[in-house]
Amino acid sequence: MDLELTGRVALVTAASKGLGRASAIQLAAEGARVMIASRGEEQLAKTAAEISGATGAQVEYCAADVADAADLARLVEETQQRLGPVDVLVNNAGGPPPGGFDALDDDKWYLAHDLNLMSTVRLFRAVLPHMREQGWGRIVTIASSSIRQPIENLLLSNTYRVALLGLAKSLAIEFAPEGVLINTVGPGRIATDRVATLDANRAKQAGISVEEARAQSEKGIPLGRYGTAAEFAKVVAFLASGANTYTTGQNFLVDGGMVRAI
Repeated sequence: MDLELTGRVALVTAASKGLGRASAIQLAAEGARVMIASRGEEQLAKTAAEISGATGAQVEYCAADVADAADLARLVEETQQRLGPVDVLVNNAGGPPPGGFDALDDDKWYLAHDLNLMSTVRLFRAVLPHMREQGWGRIVTIASSSIRQPIENLLLSNTYRVALLGLAKSLAIEFAPEGVLINTVGPGRIATDRVATLDANRAKQAGISVEEARAQSEKGIPLGRYGTAAEFAKVVAFLASGANTYTTGQNFLVDGGMVRAI
């Protein structure tokens, strides 16, 4: 299937590794010109070179903290100067720290608010004018399986991921008449550094090995294993593409059937 991404400009945040990196690889492989961003410039430069080498696509990078409004404004400006206005946004951010209600003070709540919610608001605000003007745009927000079912000991993520869903759904309705399609994708247990860290934390709390913790998680997944970042990225790439012409305002889980909620 031709995803009709050749020549499109795609911006992917939190893309030096994990789900963002995999999404950037898939978009580049489909012919998009890609800007990747994250906080660590050294890792970003390495990732950009790897993606460009593997796909032959133009891949630029810009160090930016998505929780910082000035950094986001600079990121979008840099993208426009080097590649052109953004046609495709894959909105991604690292997860906030784990913890239950008693462990979270105001500072942690404010940080999660800026990291996960306001970063998305600001990026939407920055890229939507061009998309609306040209009558075409695709935005995919990477959230979590907690948009359907809360995850134990991840109160901040559970709260703000659902807020992202409400934001994306509302804007999808508002801007659909102008050709902008907006969707949300929630990963389940995908084999990334973030999930490995969560497994290690759970193992420590339960007094078991990390391997045992992972095996317990896999028992709750009908496909019987963790997903790969590449599997997740294929869903993102379709929703972000020209091949997607009639899907907007939706939320999808890539979780191997883990979440049973309808």
